[in-house]
Amino acid sequence: MRTTDTGTETGTETGPGAGTARGGGSSGGGADGQSREAQETVGAQAAPGGAREEAHLAREAESQLSSLSTAPGEEKLNVPSIGVLGWARWFWRQLTSMRVALILLFLLSLAAIPGSVIPQSNVDSVKVEEFQKKHDVLSPVYEKLQLFDVYTSVWFSAIYILLFVSLVGCIVPRTWQFVGQLRGRPPRAPRRLDRMPAYTTWHTDASPDQVLGGAHRLLRGRRFRADRHGDAVASEKGYLREAGNLLFHIALIVLLLAFAAGQLWKSDGGKLIIKGDGFSNTLTQYDDFKSGSLFEPDDLDSFGFNLKDFHATYEESGPQKGTARDYRADVSYWQGADGTEKQGSIKVNHPLEIGDSKIFLNGNGYAPVVSVKDGEGRTAYRGPVAFLPQDGNLTSSGVVKVTDYRDAKGRKDQLGFQGFFVPTFGGSGARTMFSQSPSLKYPVLFLTAYHGDLGLDYGAAQSVYQLDTKRMKQFKKPGGGPLAKKILPGETMRLPNGGGELKFEGVRQWAQFQVVHQVGSGWALGGALAAIGGLAGSLFIQRRRVWVRAVAGPDGRTVVEMAGLGRSESARLPEELGDLAYAVQSEAPPVEDENRDEDGDGDRAEDDDGPGERGNALRTDDKGQDSQDGQDSQDTDDTEDSGASAGTSPRGERK
Repeated sequence: MRTTDTGTETGTETGPGAGTARGGGSSGGGADGQSREAQETVGAQAAPGGAREEAHLAREAESQLSSLSTAPGEEKLNVPSIGVLGWARWFWRQLTSMRVALILLFLLSLAAIPGSVIPQSNVDSVKVEEFQKKHDVLSPVYEKLQLFDVYTSVWFSAIYILLFVSLVGCIVPRTWQFVGQLRGRPPRAPRRLDRMPAYTTWHTDASPDQVLGGAHRLLRGRRFRADRHGDAVASEKGYLREAGNLLFHIALIVLLLAFAAGQLWKSDGGKLIIKGDGFSNTLTQYDDFKSGSLFEPDDLDSFGFNLKDFHATYEESGPQKGTARDYRADVSYWQGADGTEKQGSIKVNHPLEIGDSKIFLNGNGYAPVVSVKDGEGRTAYRGPVAFLPQDGNLTSSGVVKVTDYRDAKGRKDQLGFQGFFVPTFGGSGARTMFSQSPSLKYPVLFLTAYHGDLGLDYGAAQSVYQLDTKRMKQFKKPGGGPLAKKILPGETMRLPNGGGELKFEGVRQWAQFQVVHQVGSGWALGGALAAIGGLAGSLFIQRRRVWVRAVAGPDGRTVVEMAGLGRSESARLPEELGDLAYAVQSEAPPVEDENRDEDGDGDRAEDDDGPGERGNALRTDDKGQDSQDGQDSQDTDDTEDSGASAGTSPRGERK
């Protein structure tokens, strides 16, 4: 009999053909080694007449059976997209992590290296120009990378701002968490105090209330935050560790803000003042001036000062001959338009502070006093001219420019004198103009004279210490040589053809001052000190917890347990717990328990240490204290049956 239902078949036919067909079907449904062609051949041999139809039905059944498998399918996981908000949260978590903050701090340190090695435009533009002339290939690359303005570059500012945001994002949640800890109570005593790293216990005749009251007062007196709950007193100390950590991070933010404010609102200007002259703190008075991007001229402090005198002393002998020993500028200064004039002194590294500005003494030199008469005998110029030092002995170079000049025929012209000044000339036999000492002992002025166009009317900036001779001609001697002469004080250099004369009248000293106005310096100093204090607190203050439990034992006496847990590695925790236990024993003295049953069988326990001494010994564990943080809350009941280290439980039973 054969029954067919939707492509599946079951048969009870007997005979070789039927057996072979069943064997082939079973093999085809369960074994993968036999090919489909072999199955068709076996089916055709087993059922002649309707072989093709039955073989077709068998193949359909096998294909359906082969698709029914218990193997896990390879389905795609339907994972929802985190979206823009999820990515923003992930980015914020990464940015406020300690790892990223350290990476940003490291990058900021690396970014400051080019600013220290490569000359910066806002510090010394002259060195930047010299560097660009020497390195014509690297200079364009450096300019594109903003390496000549590192501290105001886009990439340095990005690192700076990201570090600032990272610190703020780290501090705010930790601050709220710390405030919550301060407002909360110390964690309750764990059920098994004998599992703490430091543990001790003893018996006493004092009542539990008396023991807990004394322990509470003692811990409060030792500046623990103590709280009594049930049969135990919980206390904690060392919160300043976390406070120091927060203080350190807040101080870093203060430093970043102070440095940023100092760069944005700063001003820095230089002024060379000849003895007897003065200075008023306005933009037009400066020889050179730099400021931050947010600086306004109204931010300058209102003050002024006069250079009354300048004192310079040098070594006169020995291997350090000519070395400066002391510089001092005596000034009279005033603050505000109607301020009272005061006297003061400015030394190297000892600036004069007026308002929020500091006046530094940066250099000094000499200014020969000359007078120039034109061809008509009229004084065309008279006054001191500052010469700039070229070496340690103050061999100086300078220029005298005369714009209001007329020659012997009354024609308008301009004069220019350039040359050197030495405070101590080598003598009549010296062939070069180099000074032998920075002291003013033998002053000599050597000048070369020119006439023509000084180039002051072309709009381009020109240095007062350099002479542009492109449009000028050099005076000639009667013999045809260039007019150049060494002049001593009181001597005169005459120009040819009645063109006038230059007289060397004397020498005056000058001093170079730097006026710095930088906000945030006090905040930066305070932040640095706070950072050091916070770091010291987070490193040396140890946070720890101490619990005291007192319960009545089965013998009527009070069983006292004390345990300590360090939130960080602290080698002094056992010592501190022992000291606290000794202090608690002053109100709860230990007693000997000679008849205490150790194992519950009614027999007296024998111990080599003697009766009464076992409970009084302080026991410490070698396991790390950091792994004990899980004991902050009360243990569950399943810890009662687990193995514990040696110690006495509150009920006097040995665990």
